Amino acid sequence: MKKGLSIALALLAACALFANGSQESSKMASASGAKKTFPSGTIHVWSTGQPQFRKIYYQDWLDRHQDIAPGVNVEVETIKTMADGQQKISMFAMAGDYDSMPDIIMLDRVGIVELSNAGLLQDMTKYWEPIKDQFVDGAANDMTISGKVYGLPDAVRPQVIFYNKKIFDQYGIDPARMKTFDGYLEVGRELKEKSGGKVYLSYVDPGSYTWRYWGRRGLMPQADARIWDKNGNVVIGEDKGTKLALGYFDQLMKEGLLYKTTMMKTPIYEATDNGTIATFYIGAFWDEFLRKNLTKTAGDWRVQNAPVFTEIGTGGAPVTTTFCFVDKKKNTYTDLFYQLWYDFQTDTETRNAWVRKMDEMKGPYSNPVSKDVLSDSFWQEPSDFYGGQSFRKAEADGLANPSKNLEVTASDAEADTIISAEIEKYVAGEQTMDQAIANMDKELKLRIKQAKMP
Repeated sequence: MKKGLSIALALLAACALFANGSQESSKMASASGAKKTFPSGTIHVWSTGQPQFRKIYYQDWLDRHQDIAPGVNVEVETIKTMADGQQKISMFAMAGDYDSMPDIIMLDRVGIVELSNAGLLQDMTKYWEPIKDQFVDGAANDMTISGKVYGLPDAVRPQVIFYNKKIFDQYGIDPARMKTFDGYLEVGRELKEKSGGKVYLSYVDPGSYTWRYWGRRGLMPQADARIWDKNGNVVIGEDKGTKLALGYFDQLMKEGLLYKTTMMKTPIYEATDNGTIATFYIGAFWDEFLRKNLTKTAGDWRVQNAPVFTEIGTGGAPVTTTFCFVDKKKNTYTDLFYQLWYDFQTDTETRNAWVRKMDEMKGPYSNPVSKDVLSDSFWQEPSDFYGGQSFRKAEADGLANPSKNLEVTASDAEADTIISAEIEKYVAGEQTMDQAIANMDKELKLRIKQAKMP
């Protein structure tokens, strides 16, 4: 109870400090160019992660713009996964219950394809087209379906390697060897040998996170793998890229280089702080979990670009998170949240001030997608947690030479469930990787047959 109260007080204090220090001049970039006043009420936002920290910025912005939004507040709700959120919206739509839907939901490509096909997302093309040149290349790729833009980019984050430099120094291993996946494997073998089996290269989760982070977002795109061909036919069973990606993961498992533990739970952080886990090949979002949960090894961590498969040659595939505007038929706050989003992305002073508060509170944040904000010297500042390395710069560097993400269809949400189940059985030792791939192929062909391409 006391801990919860302390967190609440810290959030309130941060709001006050941020409001006092903010002097931004909102550009009020609306698609129509007209300034309008919005009725009092509440903007409902659904998001994964820890959206209560983002609410600090949102509510402060609304408080400063009472001239256009008198009596408007924001409520944020944490959804377990983006898939959970899209399923709830679909259920509310089937029941005709638009009032229970959020105004805004954070989605990835899979959710955008599914909900846009169902007519449940607003077309944001007219908002995005006039400003797109202000943002990093490819920022809207994941939210563009058949030429229409179904959201606004919140972050574009690369796949990277986090590694414990102290462990590498202890065993005399050069982290530059991890530039390729062959080198990454060799480093894992050496860590195991020199530590007498006490240090693992990385982790493996017995649940769905293995497919999500090692597979869909990691090894599969870097191996140029495919679930479907261009016509939506299932090809995962015979695909060379899939065999390269999952075969590599199989090698890590067979050689005992991955410590089995549950993601985002206390044991993984304890094992990491105790030196059991030496690296994480994962998205840059993992920074927030390391900073928040590691104490013994703070200052020991470094970041570098994801390894490459020499056969393919491209780096980590960036993951875009998108704020999608739910089509509730009566969309009261679309223009208002657009203005709020635009200021968050393009106002350097207020964005940097909010990030400083996140650093103090060990809260989550990501690099901006605005070119102007990203060029500010603030985004090259060193980090104590990373031993003086600038994590923000490392994240930006990680976007170089990217792999393309997997092609996403309207069937991918169901496909992920099927594929993940086979990976989970593999991790549990119930089948070989070859059997897992064959079963994925069989089940996908049986249950989906042919995916509808976007």
